[in-house]
Amino acid sequence: MPISAAIIIFFFFNGFCFAQNSPAFGFVKHAADAPRVSYHDYIIVGGGTAGCPLAATLSERFDVLVLERGGSPYGNPNVSNLASWPDTLADLTPTSPAQRFVSEDGVINTRARCLGGGTCINGGFYSRASHREVMDMGLNPKLADQSFQWVERELVFWPQLTEWTSAFRAGLLAAGVTPDNGFTYEHLEGTKVGGTTFDPTGHRHTAADLLKYADPARITVLLRATAQRILFKNVTGQHKNPQAYGVVYKDETGNIHEARLKGFSAGEIILSAGALGSPQLLMLSGVGPADHLKSFGIEVVLDQPMVGHGIADNPSNIFAVPSPEPLTLTPTQVVGIRPGYYVVSLTGFLGDNSFQGVIAEKLARPLSRGYLRLKNLDPEDNPSVTYNYFTEPEDLRTCVEALQTVTRVIDTQALSKFRYPNQTVEYLQALTASLVVNNRGRSAQDATSLEQYCRDLVTTVWHFHGGCEVGKVVDHEYRVIGVDGLRVIDGSTFSFSPGTNPQATLMMLGRYMGVLIGNKSDMIYAYVL
Repeated sequence: MPISAAIIIFFFFNGFCFAQNSPAFGFVKHAADAPRVSYHDYIIVGGGTAGCPLAATLSERFDVLVLERGGSPYGNPNVSNLASWPDTLADLTPTSPAQRFVSEDGVINTRARCLGGGTCINGGFYSRASHREVMDMGLNPKLADQSFQWVERELVFWPQLTEWTSAFRAGLLAAGVTPDNGFTYEHLEGTKVGGTTFDPTGHRHTAADLLKYADPARITVLLRATAQRILFKNVTGQHKNPQAYGVVYKDETGNIHEARLKGFSAGEIILSAGALGSPQLLMLSGVGPADHLKSFGIEVVLDQPMVGHGIADNPSNIFAVPSPEPLTLTPTQVVGIRPGYYVVSLTGFLGDNSFQGVIAEKLARPLSRGYLRLKNLDPEDNPSVTYNYFTEPEDLRTCVEALQTVTRVIDTQALSKFRYPNQTVEYLQALTASLVVNNRGRSAQDATSLEQYCRDLVTTVWHFHGGCEVGKVVDHEYRVIGVDGLRVIDGSTFSFSPGTNPQATLMMLGRYMGVLIGNKSDMIYAYVL
């Protein structure tokens, strides 16, 4: 029973919802209508998962400009209507909300290009970072909790479990993924039902919705505004750090604009362009490994070899389970959390209109690390990324353990209704091994060896991170080390992907840092006055 890669990708994010009416955000405009030069307290590059809550929060006190390279999620059925998600994935045009890239490892991946970022194209699963992860990030637990709640009041809902998802939940528990933690946003070992960013009527809610908290008199959001480079002064200063003071960006017609910080502002440039976009823009602006930058003729502002270094992606592998029973199309609603890995399920159709369940595992904290490098000087193009999946033996051992858990779940009585009786786990491994899920080479051992299966059929759930890590490129307040007036606040600063899905933590971080920066800026202004 052949299954195409496009159909498997369809499983991961399918479901029912409907187009959502656009909110009355009069401050959201096209970059082509922006002035040649403008001045602001804060300039945020990237209106994504972290950028939108960050901008909304800062606008409570300051004049904020957001430069978003993508378009609006509102009125776009491919964003608001999850059933149309495969159309977005297949859209390779320059205006698609999903920009495809293929890592040098041969794994097909996607980065968001839309106001709201990854929350516009993902499966909607919402789960907080654990208390330990919040502490590992150096955050104040009380403010982090308040920031999570701020997000949840607007975006997060209880899912309505389908029959398959209920059976999968029972299968996890029967396979030993215990205890049963019920419904919770918290990250707890065992089996849990998580939140969803789809409301009861089926509408997708995204980080862009958090802009409802913004002060419309203090914020401007520009769509189709692609940042070209950051502007610095004091580049050759002997006793001062280079200081960021503006951003050059291009609108959709090709015209160039500049956004600059106000002359006496204590504000900053903040990159929230994502785990690919932020390190790429730093390099294009002259902050990165000097030899690499010079090879492209880029003037070096700061020799920072750790920019783009140490990136990671959480490898994932799937087992396809053809079902004799009809399955409601459903994204992830339940997760099994074990030390080192997570197990989730999704459902969808086969190409011949039969039904299919998918059970997948994801490594929680891969040790294998890679690097990001420029391919050219075009900020609209993808950089070159190498994740080095499974170069660390411990990652491979964890993957095998995770797949063994997946097979135990499949073999439980709870899921027997959704399996053909003659299809053994070994058969399902061989079946899934026939799928085209990536551009990597294959081995005859894929059908029998879990180790080889992990390597050859590795795929992604888009939780790539790193490249501007805390303690290496930015400090613990996300300020770029060695440069003044510049921060990075997004997944590129993570050394691990928090929670089972990082979107909750990214939105929390945007709110958290907006509060923190705003409070400190108030003190600076008070001192100046």
